[in-house]
Amino acid sequence: MIKKTLYFENPAYLSMKNSQLVIKLPEVVQSDTLSESFKQEAVKTIPIEDVGIVILDNKQITLTHGLLEALLNNNAAVITCGSNRMPIGLHLPLEGNTTQSERTQAQIEASLPLKKQLWQQTIQAKITNQAYVLKNCRNEVVKNMLAWAKDVKSGDSDNLEARAAAYYWANMFRDIEGFRRGREGIPPNNLLNYGYAILRAVIARSLVSSGLFPALGIHHHNRYNAYCLADDIMEPYRPFVDKLVTEIVDSGEDYQELTKNVKMKLLGIPVMDVIINGQRSPLMIASTQTTASLARCYLGEIRKIAYPAFE
Repeated sequence: MIKKTLYFENPAYLSMKNSQLVIKLPEVVQSDTLSESFKQEAVKTIPIEDVGIVILDNKQITLTHGLLEALLNNNAAVITCGSNRMPIGLHLPLEGNTTQSERTQAQIEASLPLKKQLWQQTIQAKITNQAYVLKNCRNEVVKNMLAWAKDVKSGDSDNLEARAAAYYWANMFRDIEGFRRGREGIPPNNLLNYGYAILRAVIARSLVSSGLFPALGIHHHNRYNAYCLADDIMEPYRPFVDKLVTEIVDSGEDYQELTKNVKMKLLGIPVMDVIINGQRSPLMIASTQTTASLARCYLGEIRKIAYPAFE
């Protein structure tokens, strides 16, 4: 079942009752003029088990500890946003799999050659997906990118990821003067940043559900980053976000600001269609297949990660 992504932009009281997420509006609860029957009808509920991601984007949102506990126990990811309306925090369960200890131990003991092979597969999938987006969204020549994807060596020792990225971003938004891909860059970097934050939460959630520790990366290593492995595994998924952003930009919609309408489109990332293992699947479901295959790689059961493709 596809889990729901819930986005709260306005003040709200969030609690739990009978395994349901209960949503109340402060202006309704505090009103002295509205009838009790109306107040009851204004209360919304959603089964906790149906929730995959919760995004809190207002400083006047109140939630109970009981609700937070229930969400985490059901392997939901809870994202908090800052004053700039961008995600700044991520809450995940500490345990999400019955064989957590075994899988985490296998992850810790993974050999360097295995990690290099897994990173090679990751970059090959990423460049291949980037080539698809560049060809189909910008009608650019991608023979070089497809050749780079095939030439990626163990551990990407030639750093073909960087070469492909330079060509990719130079041609993705060439009509936007001054565009450079970067967190602090001009729009549509704002859309890309927001989309990647949603994607990162989806991947981190899937890693935990597969019994893996998100801080122990294959390639990314940063003492201040709690989600190095999520940053690794999301790489082949990034082009799906890029494609969505190009569609928003090309539609003529104002992308200078993260409007409500733009956010709603980006919040659809978890349910985007991808092809994985030869079948069409929502991205959130596909991500669990990817992380489950990674866990099996660590355990020595298989040697290839299941990554998504466009076709």
